[in-house]
Amino acid sequence: MEVPLVDLKAAFAPIRDEVMREFANILDRMQLMLGPNTEAFESEFTAYCGAPAGVAVSNGTDALYAALVACGIGPGDEVIAPSHTFFATIEAIFHTGATPVLVDVENDTLTMDPDAARAAVTGATRAIVPVHLYGHPAEMDPIVELAREHGLRVVEDAAQAHGALYRDRRCGNLGDAASFSFYFTKNLGAVGEAGFVTTRDPAVAERVRLLRHHGHTSKFEHAIVGHNFRMDELQAAFLRIRLRNLDRALDRRRANAALYTKLFEDTGVATLRARPDTTPAHHLFPVRIPDRDGLIAYLSEWGIGTGIHYPIPAHRQRALEGRNYRCHSMTVTEAAVDEIVSLPMYPELTEDQIHYVAQRVIEFSRDGRTARSAPKRRSA
Repeated sequence: MEVPLVDLKAAFAPIRDEVMREFANILDRMQLMLGPNTEAFESEFTAYCGAPAGVAVSNGTDALYAALVACGIGPGDEVIAPSHTFFATIEAIFHTGATPVLVDVENDTLTMDPDAARAAVTGATRAIVPVHLYGHPAEMDPIVELAREHGLRVVEDAAQAHGALYRDRRCGNLGDAASFSFYFTKNLGAVGEAGFVTTRDPAVAERVRLLRHHGHTSKFEHAIVGHNFRMDELQAAFLRIRLRNLDRALDRRRANAALYTKLFEDTGVATLRARPDTTPAHHLFPVRIPDRDGLIAYLSEWGIGTGIHYPIPAHRQRALEGRNYRCHSMTVTEAAVDEIVSLPMYPELTEDQIHYVAQRVIEFSRDGRTARSAPKRRSA
């Protein structure tokens, strides 16, 4: 059996005809940016998140950068973020001119440890960026409470958390602002790159709108020195179609995660543990196993795709050498990054496929490198 890590073709097939019709309509009109689809998607996704305001942008990294800048973050400021995240989180902070302050994560969810964040606050701290990694919401109430105590901004990195719930509220409506990525492998993915900023502050939304379109206030007037962060109409149309199916897709991801979790009970295979007051989006399904590289090789023999998210934490990235940043204790992060491996997770997975993957993982966890090898594959 072949089980890829992701299957984009399977996700696209049911909506292919609708997408092609809408693309043809857009190309007939040739209004390719900031058109009716972008406007409609802004309204629809903002409402989906339950946020007061939202702005469509070019990708998730630009979204986080724009959200931070719009919240007033810049040179001389410190921004607290987890070291265990995709590096774009840290890049966006650097691009504002601020100093990243990297902290550890909680063991159960591998999201920001609120106690570690509290220990990292200084007089220069101006913002906290909790990352809802793997689709698991960070522990937001103590993070927001900490921010309010010190007059800080909270900007969620929700790139992997479309539709995730924290205490019955969707990620993207838990802090001052939030950034989303619609990179094509995401739960809500575009046909390339796209992003979004949600916010509770109308002034932040207006600032993001200026930043994304060269600071335009009219055709020939520029209020600020901005950027080109526009989402194009083809991406917006595709995302509108996929948004209509997002909740059904999330239900399937959650059912798949529940089945994996049940199959791994009492086997020694460690999974992330969601807090009871959250409903994760399960963008990825990571497990932790001491011989991670051995497991990857073994699963590959059986036709099973895997991924590692992320083996090198930000504080050990070569890109930070010689740069201004601070780093706190990383006990959980250092242990996790050597053990974590992502198993196949997408709505189109069948129960048979999940049983097949879980059986192979359990075999390896139990028997290690003496686990039974896969049968020889016939050449084409």
